[in-house]
Amino acid sequence: MKILHVIGDLAPVSGGPAKACFEMARAVARRGHRLAIYTTDFGQEHGAVPPGGAPVVRDGVELRHFPLQPPRIWLASWPLRRALFSDVAGFDLVHVHSLYLFHDWAAGAACRRAKVPYLVRPHGALDPYIHRRRRAKKAIFDRWFQDRMLAGAAAIHYTAEEEMRLASPFVHGAPGIVVPNGLDLADYARLPKLGAFRRRHPAIGEAPIVLFFGRLNFKKGLDILAAAFARLGPRAAGAWLVIAGPDGGYRAATEGFVDAAGIRDRTIFTGLLQGEDKLAALADADLFVLPSYSENFGIAVIEAMACGLPVVISDKVNIWREIVADGAGLAAPCDAAAVADAVARLLADPGLRRDMGEAGRRSVARRYEWDHVAAALEEAYRTIIARRGLSGPS
Repeated sequence: MKILHVIGDLAPVSGGPAKACFEMARAVARRGHRLAIYTTDFGQEHGAVPPGGAPVVRDGVELRHFPLQPPRIWLASWPLRRALFSDVAGFDLVHVHSLYLFHDWAAGAACRRAKVPYLVRPHGALDPYIHRRRRAKKAIFDRWFQDRMLAGAAAIHYTAEEEMRLASPFVHGAPGIVVPNGLDLADYARLPKLGAFRRRHPAIGEAPIVLFFGRLNFKKGLDILAAAFARLGPRAAGAWLVIAGPDGGYRAATEGFVDAAGIRDRTIFTGLLQGEDKLAALADADLFVLPSYSENFGIAVIEAMACGLPVVISDKVNIWREIVADGAGLAAPCDAAAVADAVARLLADPGLRRDMGEAGRRSVARRYEWDHVAAALEEAYRTIIARRGLSGPS
C-alpha cells in the first residue's frame, strides 16, 4: 500500500501529535509499505531539512517539509497545497492529522478531487472541552471546510474508545476506528544509570521526584498540579516537583501557579528534554502525574509506563480506564485534593509504586507496542481501500 500522512508540522516542540505521526508512519513502513509524510518546516532548525519540500528518507519514511508562509498561525503553505493536488492521486489512502489548519483544508480538497479515501485523526479536537473553545472562530472554519471534511472521511481515527464516545456528536455520521498510539519498547529497555538526572539538579538530592512531562499547555491541568503538590504538606516526604517539557505558550502561567501555591522552592522547570536527558528524568523519577482537563491519549503517560513509573492521571485522559484496569496507575477527577490524595498514596507506598510500575510495562507490551499497533493500522487501511474499490497493496 502507498499511504500519505499530512500534518501541520513535525517540530519536537509540538509534542505528542508530531511524534506519533512519524512513529506511526515508520511502524507501518516496517511492514513493507510505502509511507510518506507531507508537512511544513515549522519549528525545524535552519539546515535541518532540505529546502523547498525536497524529499528525504528517514527510517523508511519519505519526508517532505514545505516552506511555512503567512498566515503562519494557520501553518499555511501554498507549496504544500500544490504538492498535495499534484501527488495525492498516486497514493492509496491519506491519513490527515489534527483539525482547523491549512493542511486539513488542502488535503481534504485534494483527496475529494482525486477520489482518494482519507482518514482524519482529530487529536482530541472533538472533545467537548476543546471543541467549545474559540467556538465562534471555529464555526467559520466548520462552515468553510471542516464539517465537509469530517463528513467525507472514510473513517475518523481515534486513539481510545473514550475519545470516540466524546467526539460522536460532532463527526456528521462519519464512521470511527480505534487504534491507539504506540511506542517501541526497545527505546526504553536500557535507561541511563540511576542518579544522572539528580546530579544535574543537586538540590533534589535523594528526595522523591514527582514528574510532569509534556508540553506546557492550558489543557494539561498545570494549575491542578501546582495546587495538588501544595496540598501534600507533610505527606510530600520532602518530594520535588519536576515540570519537564517545552513551552506551549503557558510557561509564564505555570510559573504563576507554582508561585501562588508557594512551592517554588521545591519545583524545577527543565524545558524540553530529549533523548538521554528525557530518559534520565524518567529513570530517576518516583512517579508521573498528568492531571489534564482533556487528553485524547497521552503518549507521555505511555512513555512513563514503559520506564516502569506508576502514573497518576485525571479521568479526562482518555486511556484512564485501561490504565486502572491494568493496575498501572491511579485516576482522579480534575480536582487538586483528589490528585494530591493519589500522589500521597503512591509516595507513602514504595511497594505499590513498584507493583504499578511493573504492571505498566506489561500493559505497554500488550496494548501499545508499535508492532501490534501497526498491524491494526494496516488492517484498517486495507479495509478502507477495499471498501472504496481501490487497488490493494501496490
